[in-house]
Amino acid sequence: MTTADSSGRAADGVRLQKVLSQAGVASRRAAEELIVQGRVSVDGEVVRELGRRVDPDAAVVHVDGLRVVVRDDLVYLLLNKPRGVHTTMRDEKGRPCVGDYVADRPERLFHVGRLDADTEGLLLLTNDGDLAHRLMHPSFRVLKTYLAEVDGVVARGLGARLRAGVSLEDGPVRVDEFRIKDTRPSRTLVEVVLHEGRKHIVRRLLAEVGHPVRKLVRTAVGDVRLGATKPGSVRTLTHAEVGSLYRAVGA
Repeated sequence: MTTADSSGRAADGVRLQKVLSQAGVASRRAAEELIVQGRVSVDGEVVRELGRRVDPDAAVVHVDGLRVVVRDDLVYLLLNKPRGVHTTMRDEKGRPCVGDYVADRPERLFHVGRLDADTEGLLLLTNDGDLAHRLMHPSFRVLKTYLAEVDGVVARGLGARLRAGVSLEDGPVRVDEFRIKDTRPSRTLVEVVLHEGRKHIVRRLLAEVGHPVRKLVRTAVGDVRLGATKPGSVRTLTHAEVGSLYRAVGA
């Protein structure tokens, strides 16, 4: 006879196809096909038998090489942070903060990295401490993409200079990618991609090369993109987006 814990979960685990179905990967039948086809791995081992049971609280599951979150207590959100909102979950001075946008959620969430009050755009919120730590740690080199409206007309050779590296007061910095998106007589819209996470790094970098930032929006973290999410809106990341973040940090 199979015993059960206080939550009603079988002590020897849950069938893998049911775990995948509950995680929203596929229907139970489609999940069984994925397993038989050898597209599912558990803790680094390809699983082909349908009777395999796993512990959703501990198992590391991948489908087609992409991590699948099977714990039902983990939350992954994207906030399009408006300008003027502070990146704190609670502000002692009563100023608008990102915590205001998830105040009705029961989970204890925290923001992944920071955006200064004048910077808009993509901010991740989660209660997955391990993933958040990896995303923020510079050794994992997770790319962040920004759109910056800057003063002046940007010379074509600036991208090469930025990729080569620019010295700031706290050390050199170089971008991973740089593109000119639009040019007007007195301003230029540029896209900056870098893995640096130092404070005000994009603003300081562009000011150093003679193009102070008028407006700054973060549009992507890794493969997760802001897309059509409106300022002040919060949405849940898709399974593919969460998987891409794990892939970006090698998990």
